[in-house]
Amino acid sequence: MIKLILHWLILAASILATSTFLPGFKITSFQTALLAAIALGILNVLLRPILLLLTFPINFMTLGLFTLVINGIILLLVAHLVKGISFDHFGWAILAAVVIGIVNSLASFFLKPFGA
Repeated sequence: MIKLILHWLILAASILATSTFLPGFKITSFQTALLAAIALGILNVLLRPILLLLTFPINFMTLGLFTLVINGIILLLVAHLVKGISFDHFGWAILAAVVIGIVNSLASFFLKPFGA
């Protein structure tokens, strides 16, 4: 349970950090980032596998790069579900998905020796 909460906080911090670096991605508060992390986790579990299955041919042809588009779509859905998050356009959502993924992976990697 502690690991789940820690990963949730890491994801929320990643979302908040990404919004400070990207001018086209705006988030109002850390509480909004916490809600966005919950929504992103739920959508990644429920919707992402379905989208990956439906787009397998194009994903195969683009050598997996279409996954970035799917991640951007999921982030746009999170922005529609959680009040206080906005993107200027779809390109910022794709870039935010990439940055969130990198920041989240780095944070999880460096916290792994501490039991995360």
